[in-house]
Amino acid sequence: MTATYESVLGDLAAADERIVVMTAENRAAIRGLPAKLGGRFIDTGIAEQTMVGAAAGLALRGRIPICHALATFLTLRAYEFIRTDVGIAGLPVKLVGAVPGFLSDGNGPTHQAIEDVAILRGIPNMNLFCPADEAELVQGMPAIVASPTPWYVRFNGRPAEVEHQPFEIGIAETWGDGREVAILVYGTLFPEAMQARALLDAAGIGARVVNLRTVKPVDEAAIREALGQARLVVTVEDHFLCGGLFSIVAEVALKNRLTAEVLPVALDGHWFAPGRFAEVLLAEGFTGPQIAAKIRARLEALSRPGG
Repeated sequence: MTATYESVLGDLAAADERIVVMTAENRAAIRGLPAKLGGRFIDTGIAEQTMVGAAAGLALRGRIPICHALATFLTLRAYEFIRTDVGIAGLPVKLVGAVPGFLSDGNGPTHQAIEDVAILRGIPNMNLFCPADEAELVQGMPAIVASPTPWYVRFNGRPAEVEHQPFEIGIAETWGDGREVAILVYGTLFPEAMQARALLDAAGIGARVVNLRTVKPVDEAAIREALGQARLVVTVEDHFLCGGLFSIVAEVALKNRLTAEVLPVALDGHWFAPGRFAEVLLAEGFTGPQIAAKIRARLEALSRPGG
């Protein structure tokens, strides 16, 4: 049987009595755990601040709390508690945000977590894991739970389309070795980046995809390599342009005195119109073919005199 997020969390909790699973009435991915964990499963109700504060208290007493809530309310409503109670103390609390980014099917701006990476990566001690699919989520969770630092996990239960390379915190996985285009991505849009790469390769444009997995700590070596080798670097994310992957790449470039042609594919100054996942991708221009078309247009512009 293929491992699921719930089964892996259950196995980890069975092996380590310090683990406590918490939720702010967000049980979709963990419905079977209350029966298995008994008193080590705590539902605070729709009270994200209470959950994070209680998790910090449990962590101070040697527990490893794994907290679940809708990503937008977890990162926004409970931000001060995450920053002050968890971040300043560097406690091993794990925060799992459901339906982040474009996974917020059919929901308007109040339920769209598209600034969560920017908000939480600014907290010292806080790390971020953004899996491409459930397989990568399952692969990475043992290391995240074992880490002594706080983590935010962008939950992703979508099925995998590839067999991922072994997971290691702070290390990206790279697909392909094309030097014309480097597509940097994390999380849910990884399959779209892979489709864009396949379309570019078919058109004779050498491309690679760099799945950054943990955006903090980020694989700076992989970003430096992309900046130094590729004619065009593309950042793809279901997040605001400000503060996300585009900003991370800019920080790495400036710190290392590197310059490059960078094309960001992100939400620039607007929330997305509510719709199902596939509808949102198409409406906002984030499908694999649309990403490939944007890349080809930029390459053509670069080839023109003065481009």
